Amino acid sequence: MNSTSFEVANVGGLVSRASRAFSKQIAIKSPARSITYDALERRSNRLAHALLAQGLARGARVGVYLPNCIEVVELELACYKAALVKAPINSRLSPVEVAEVIANSEAELIVTTAARAEAFLSLLKISAPRLLLIDQPEGASNGYEAALAAASDAFEAVRVRSDELAVLHYTSGSSGVLKAAMQTFGNRLAQLRKFLMRADGMRPGELLGLVGPITHASGMQLVPALCSGATIRLFDGFEPGRFLAEMRADRVAHTFMVPTMINMLLAHLEGQYLPLPDLKRLGYGAAPMAPARILQAMDVFGPVLSQGYGAGETTSGVCGLSVEDHLFARAARPERLASCGRPFLESRVEIVDDEGQPIAVGEIGEIVVSGPDVFAGYWRAPELTAEVLKNGGYHTGDLARADDDGYIYIVDRKKDMVITGGFNVYPSEVEAVLYQHSAVADACVFAVPDDKWGEAVAAHIVLKPGEAPDAAVLDAFCADRLGGFKRPRMIEFVSALPKNANGKVARKTIQAPYWADRARRVN
Repeated sequence: MNSTSFEVANVGGLVSRASRAFSKQIAIKSPARSITYDALERRSNRLAHALLAQGLARGARVGVYLPNCIEVVELELACYKAALVKAPINSRLSPVEVAEVIANSEAELIVTTAARAEAFLSLLKISAPRLLLIDQPEGASNGYEAALAAASDAFEAVRVRSDELAVLHYTSGSSGVLKAAMQTFGNRLAQLRKFLMRADGMRPGELLGLVGPITHASGMQLVPALCSGATIRLFDGFEPGRFLAEMRADRVAHTFMVPTMINMLLAHLEGQYLPLPDLKRLGYGAAPMAPARILQAMDVFGPVLSQGYGAGETTSGVCGLSVEDHLFARAARPERLASCGRPFLESRVEIVDDEGQPIAVGEIGEIVVSGPDVFAGYWRAPELTAEVLKNGGYHTGDLARADDDGYIYIVDRKKDMVITGGFNVYPSEVEAVLYQHSAVADACVFAVPDDKWGEAVAAHIVLKPGEAPDAAVLDAFCADRLGGFKRPRMIEFVSALPKNANGKVARKTIQAPYWADRARRVN
């Protein structure tokens, strides 16, 4: 505990307070069932007791490997209340990757389903953690419902401090391995304030539709929604026609999607004007969105679009382009649709040169974020932390400029990261898998623009002498070792890869022709 540590409100306790105010109202609605604020409070209290009864001590990691369901929300609240560390696992990862997350986090307990557990247990290189399975029959010893039934429904959220670890937010790492941003209770409280201070925030009784994985960007809205008295509508999958019908039927007022989903909706509707009469805000983020697509979406859905820019390292968004900003840009400043907005009240967002000094308006530099929402570093990775966290500022690797009004425009990335469908993919991670194949001599992975996914993972491959090119074989090889969103969607076999003076592969040189007709190298 450092000298700047101080006691802060436990966000789980804040939801408890809201639950008393909105006790009879529906807190969460899913395709399977609904639950009131009062029931959510009682069940998350029982779960907090049940987790501690498993022998977990304060700060122990609890892995959450589930699709969108009410249990994920109960787990988030229970972990906060008991000061346990939530370690959410992307449900789209391959079993090999899931095993790596479990090992890295040293999770003592995993909450999942029987089928998911069976897929990763044999791949663990450590002692298997305890399991709590949400699909076990009543009375089963490792069943989720049995654990809740045996526990008290009264629990007072423990007192926490600003620097105490709350969440391990996993993302792919530039080193080719998974890394976790350490989000503290202070970070999570700052994130809550950001959402609650927004002018377009949620009101009691309004529905928030969450279709993306609530283990990731969508999940950042859970606690703000519950503290606002809103109802969370969980979607268990994304099929454009069904999603639109359910949004209309349930009268959803707020939602959040990655640009890929919006692109799929636009393709489904073929430009047809289809306003959702109750929709006030269609938030998008986690990846850039082309201005032409933003205008199309406004034509189709009306004046409801709102953008956010941030990262797990900044505990969600630090900049926003509001609904009003979109309308003004369309009417008078169309170039502003390429902006990610202006900083939120508490977030300090600067554009700096290579020496870390602020640069003049209009010049291009790196975005650096500081403030109470900046993470505490990467879990057990001091070298990676030192690369990006300097003097309390998070160096994003995003290159940007600002205009006279303070709007920020991202133009490129220092990092080689690919953002596809809202998920981060680092080339070295994919290359590490490609190099495992016996036919591959050299490989370079990079981003190419993609109308559906925003960006797609592409690879140039040099084969060993005597090997025949077969993209399908390499794709199948990757499918066994990588999540689907990380697999190269374009594989091109080349005789050699260009290198720079230091002998390193010239990734940007390889990538450049695919972006030649684009104004910026993010899509």
